[in-house]
Amino acid sequence: MKPLIIGVAGGTGSGKSTVARKVASAIDTSSVAFIDMDAYYNNYHALSLDERRRINWDHPDAFDWELLLAHLGALAAGQAIEKPEYDFVRHLRAERTHTVPAADVVVVDGILLLSDARVRSLCDVKVFVDADADVRLIRRLRRDLAERGRPLEEILDQYLTTVQPMHLEFVEPSKRYADVIVPQGGHNDVAIEMIVARIQHSLRR
Repeated sequence: MKPLIIGVAGGTGSGKSTVARKVASAIDTSSVAFIDMDAYYNNYHALSLDERRRINWDHPDAFDWELLLAHLGALAAGQAIEKPEYDFVRHLRAERTHTVPAADVVVVDGILLLSDARVRSLCDVKVFVDADADVRLIRRLRRDLAERGRPLEEILDQYLTTVQPMHLEFVEPSKRYADVIVPQGGHNDVAIEMIVARIQHSLRR
């Protein structure tokens, strides 16, 4: 049986990863594979760190779509994959990979996930996680300061020059392709329960 593929999109700091992981953890009757689209950034190893910092990481061109599509296709065919891992401090793909086994349900999340028609065609359920812009900015600040070791000025400059404009140009318009829109991010337990119920119903069928 072809696995169910659940796509979860939304702006940076919207809570999409929290929703994706809560959905994955709530499906306890089947095996679940989890993929984060952030792992599929292009690997600009030939550029210096300063040059990599100036890349627009929120534009669709920053992603290795072909590899992501190949891996989703492999999982859809019941095959395991070697998912890349990304080092956000160095802006480089790590040398190690992570084995993701075949599963009954595949949950994949990413800011631009629903902006690509090829990815959308592979998703059985498409979810968009929504949150106010100020909430998303605060969450991004906390994450990048604590987890990615970036200075405050760099975070704010990136937000104003690329994150916010790309959200308006690519991320927000992709909302219209969603089957389910989840307001309040990962705190919306009712919406998460509804998504899980829909998945479990499909699995029983």
